[in-house]
This record gives sequence, structure tokens and C-alpha cells, in this order.
Amino acid sequence: MEAFLSYALLIIGIILIVKGADFLVNGASIIARRLNISDLVIGLTVVAFGTSMPELFVNIVASFNGNTGIAIGNVLGSNIANILLILGISALIYPLSVSRGMVWREIPFSLLAVVVLAVLANDHLIDGLAYSDISRSDGLTFLMFFVIFLYYSASIARAEVRSENNVPVGPSKGIMQAVFLVIGGLVGLSLGGKWIVDGAVHIAMESGMSEAFLGLTIVAVGTSLPELATSAMAAYRKNVEIAVGNVVGSNIFNIFFVLGISAVIKPLPFQTASNMDIGMVVLASLILFIAMFTGRRRSLDRWEGALLITGYAVYLGFLITRG
Repeated sequence: MEAFLSYALLIIGIILIVKGADFLVNGASIIARRLNISDLVIGLTVVAFGTSMPELFVNIVASFNGNTGIAIGNVLGSNIANILLILGISALIYPLSVSRGMVWREIPFSLLAVVVLAVLANDHLIDGLAYSDISRSDGLTFLMFFVIFLYYSASIARAEVRSENNVPVGPSKGIMQAVFLVIGGLVGLSLGGKWIVDGAVHIAMESGMSEAFLGLTIVAVGTSLPELATSAMAAYRKNVEIAVGNVVGSNIFNIFFVLGISAVIKPLPFQTASNMDIGMVVLASLILFIAMFTGRRRSLDRWEGALLITGYAVYLGFLITRG
């Protein structure tokens, strides 16, 4: 009976996530057009925050319960899946052309996030301490970086509004419907993500998996399904800046906001072995940056998407081998 309920949660969660993603992309696109704000800003903020809610929820629960392996593994695994799996699939659906600002500002900022994590988490390697952890002060540092990111996103939005001063803003009709679509999408994504993770965790625990492996694989992919559904739907609708902005923004949210909140709740012990996964996030971010200069400039083409997916399959194989 318990196994049946676990699988039922998975199926219902997937349905909720797909519909939630559809609502969220539609609502966010309408709001962006009505307020003369680019899809990029909406993707980096509203959509990225919404699709990062499952990671936030899982990490808060994990932090309170002392499941630090799940908390850290969830963020690292989600960020790897976001770039290699989600952007890979989205690029296969429709080539993802991005702005110059995305190449030189947002993608490097997401790389900075994981570098900051590597520096703050490695107390043993850097300071020679007996142990390493992400302390409450580290969490507060993450949250301060997050405030800087929000200020940056707000400044982009203000600049775009000023540049559109001579363009009449669309009528207010449709705004409330769009807001309800966004809210409905966020609710669907949050519930769907939670139920998928609950079902997957129960199934995985029956198989005797470790917390770190569980966090990097089942939980990470489960909590990344909102990003997958949202970016894939955005690519299908050719809202490419929402597709890319969602992933890049989510990676920044996951480290600076989700890990920040988690560490403030309870310091997170950090195992040196996790540096391998941090290195994988750095590598994935660098590959994404380099891909902007191969093939068509500032574009993630279909063949590059296929390479990203292949890279993720290789990484999963490594995790299984490592155990």
C-alpha cells in the first residue's frame, strides 16, 4: 500500500508540475509584455524564484531534521541538472539565443555563486580547521549576495522601463488574469515538487541509498522538475529568455538564497568529498559560457544541447559508480 501511494505521489506530482509550468510561463510572459519588462528579467526573478521553491522547501525540512547531506546535495545536484539536463533538453526543443548581458553578466554571476560556496565551505582546506561547515555567518553572507542580485535585477527592470518611456504601456486588462496564472503555477509547482520528492525519497530509502547520493540524484532531479517543465515549455513557446533566465536565476537562487536560509536555520557540515560535485557545477557553468562562443554566437544550439545531456548521463554514471 505504501509503495502504491509513493508511485501515486510521483504521477500526480508530475501532472501538477507540467500544468504549473504552463500557467507560470503564460502568466509571466503576459506580465512582462504589459509592464514593458523583458522576458529575461521575469525569468531571472519571478520564474526562477517560483521554480526554486521545491529546493527551498526540501532544504528547510532537511535543515530542521539534520539531513545535511540532502540539503547540500540537493542544491549542488539541482544546479548541475539545471545546466546539463534542463538547458540541454530545452535547446533540443528550440535553439536558445540569449542577450549579450546574459553572456557577460548573468552566467558569470551564477559561476561566482558556486565559487563563493567553494571558498566558504572549505574551512578544513583553506583555514586548516578540523572540520568544514557552512555556518550561520556563511549563510548570512550568501543572503547578502542574494540581495545584491535582487538589486541588480531591479536595476535592469528600471532601465528597461525608462527606455520604453515613449512606448505606450498596454492596457491593464489581463494583468489580474496573469497574476492568477502565476500564483496557480507556483502552487502547482510547489505541490508537485513536494509530492514527487516525497514519493521518490520513500522509494529510494527502501533501496538503502545514502543521503548524499539521494540528494544529488533523486531529490535534485525531483526538485529540478519545475525548472525542466518551465524551461521546456518556454522553449516550446519560443520564450527563450525565460527558458535560460529561469535556469541561470534558479542556480543563483539555490546557492545564495536556498543554502543561505538553510545555513541560517542550522549550520550545514560539509564533507570534502562534496568538492567533486562543486567542481562539476563549476565545469557545467564554464561549459555553458563557452557554448555561447561556439557555433552561433550567444546561442545554445541543438547539437550543444545534445552534448549537455550526454555530459549529464556521464555524471550520473559516475555518481552510481561512486555510490
